[in-house]
Amino acid sequence: MPKMKIDGKEIEVPAGITVLQACELAGVEIPRFCYHERLSIAGNCRMCLVEQEKAPKPIASCAMPVMEGMMIKTDTEVVRKARHGVMEFLLINHPLDCPICDQGGECDLQDQAMGYGRGGSRFDENKRAVPDKDLGPLVKTSMNRCIQCTRCIRFATEVAGVEELGATGRGEQMEITTYVRKTLSSELSGNIVDLCPVGALTSKPYEFNARPWELRKTESIDTMDALGSNIRIDTRGSEVMRVLPRINEDINEEWISDKTRHAIDGLKRQRLDRPYVRRDGKLRPASWDEAFSAIRERVAAVRGERIAAVVGDQCDAEAMVALKDLLNGLGSSRVECRQDGAALDASVRGAYLFNAGVAGIDTADVILLVGSNPRIEAPVLNARIRRRYLTGRARIAVIGADEGDLTYPVARLGTGAAALAELAAGQGTFAGVLKGAKNPMIVVGQGALRRPDGAAVLAKARALAEACGAVRADWNGFCVLHTVAGRVGGLDLGLTTTGGIDGILADASSGKLDVVYLLAADEIDTSRLGKAFVIYQGHHGDAGAHRADVVLPGAAYTEKPGTYVNTEGRVQLANRATHPPGEAKEDWTILRALSGVLGKALPFDDLDQVRERLVRANPVFAAVDVQSPGAWGAFGVDGALTDKPFASPVGNFYMTCPVSRASATMAACTAARQAVPSMAAE
Repeated sequence: MPKMKIDGKEIEVPAGITVLQACELAGVEIPRFCYHERLSIAGNCRMCLVEQEKAPKPIASCAMPVMEGMMIKTDTEVVRKARHGVMEFLLINHPLDCPICDQGGECDLQDQAMGYGRGGSRFDENKRAVPDKDLGPLVKTSMNRCIQCTRCIRFATEVAGVEELGATGRGEQMEITTYVRKTLSSELSGNIVDLCPVGALTSKPYEFNARPWELRKTESIDTMDALGSNIRIDTRGSEVMRVLPRINEDINEEWISDKTRHAIDGLKRQRLDRPYVRRDGKLRPASWDEAFSAIRERVAAVRGERIAAVVGDQCDAEAMVALKDLLNGLGSSRVECRQDGAALDASVRGAYLFNAGVAGIDTADVILLVGSNPRIEAPVLNARIRRRYLTGRARIAVIGADEGDLTYPVARLGTGAAALAELAAGQGTFAGVLKGAKNPMIVVGQGALRRPDGAAVLAKARALAEACGAVRADWNGFCVLHTVAGRVGGLDLGLTTTGGIDGILADASSGKLDVVYLLAADEIDTSRLGKAFVIYQGHHGDAGAHRADVVLPGAAYTEKPGTYVNTEGRVQLANRATHPPGEAKEDWTILRALSGVLGKALPFDDLDQVRERLVRANPVFAAVDVQSPGAWGAFGVDGALTDKPFASPVGNFYMTCPVSRASATMAACTAARQAVPSMAAE
């Protein structure tokens, strides 16, 4: 490790890092605009200039690698003068928009002008004018403010893998623009707003809505997919104003998807804010007592085996365990969390986890995607796969229908189960590639499991993983990629039934079930519920509420503390950012109150007691924010495989749940995607 001096202090630093990084290790702040830790070095803002002994002029610290014996000075008259000059040049054309700029209060240019600027300008020339660009429904442009740091270009190209931004012109005529005047088609485009150090790129849905000092900030967990991205929810009063990413190196680093960021306006629309009871064929407003009485009257005379429940995709573990205990108290064990009918085996935890962990992608050298399109199922995870490809040390193959560009090149081995069976039998060139890999990873998507032959596909995937050495003591590369936030928690609690969701719907349709409890379950075919008495508990007036006989208003993910388990089996805690609207309540409290009315009172009265119950139900809930592979064993069922191609279960990335379906912003994104042929093809 080379030794160097920074401001007279000797420090030993890792080889290969830059002078800027070395200064940070020494506790010295270096201003920058173009430099970002997760992007390639551009070296074009020159704000990070420092003085190097024996160098003829100040050096750009972001682009200069450290060397043995370097002597760096960061606070000399030469450095101060250089930074004053750079800042003066940057502000030549910058408009005085601070009072109306959405970046105000969070602007790097404001902060660094205060810290490193001269306090005045010697330039009298007119400021240049640059036309704004249309980047779609999510990103608003004010290109007069752009300082050409190129962070947005590098993010789109390197991280998102969608090369749609670039620079045209030179000198004063340089502009950041799209190549063919099309809107951005990346599912990660909102991250360029976070990256922009000025107000050139801001959030279009958030435009002129609030200032950062007005907002209350709550750390929480995203539920728009199964990745469990760490987020910060900013609220003003009872309204969620915006969602921003939190850094978690093991999960989402510092990125979030556009749906995570912008679907929040759906929290204000089509909300259930009071109970309803169906009378004379129509749902009519009711009090909580009236709703509970209607349920008691119907359930009291029903035997336990004629009651079933379906758990929705965004349910927290507290609500799920409360529902399970309530049905058990009523004499029923039919609680199902697999709304889509996926053939997931809850008896073996390793059968349904992304066992290698999201961070395990960084060490995989061969990745096989089976029935999965991670670009629309988990965009942030897909960006991590792309980064692994860019290192040049990972080969990627796909078995499934060709559903567009994944942002990295792949070898397509086939479209369906036949190709998987060949690999499991050791046939084909890629079988040898898997066997020769040091850390092979097999990613099984829900598109391969939510089919009639899903259990047989799961068995073949397990056989392949064991045959190619993907499962061993120091590495488990068998990875199931889920698409919904509540699924792994439901499987950890054992919320599966013989026959699955099809069995419940068939029994309801044939009259074998008298009562069906839908806990925020909106993705099932409600027309198959027959004449069953349907209780719907949820937060939006979606499909389940339309079919219900009694509606109980619950809380959305931003309105309650909750426990979620992500696709890799990591238990995470979400926090309440605001309260539910109207008379809506937290889900577990509704179930606790209902259990008392039904004479089957649940043995917990506060959140801590519910979480103790979770730990008793499954000890994995005691280890918060810990990821480890699940126990391995035999799972799947050998059987006939069909020729039907594997297809992703996510048809429209922007609308996958009641919240996103109620979002006007997501509707605008859907319309924009469909309006451009090249984007629709992707």
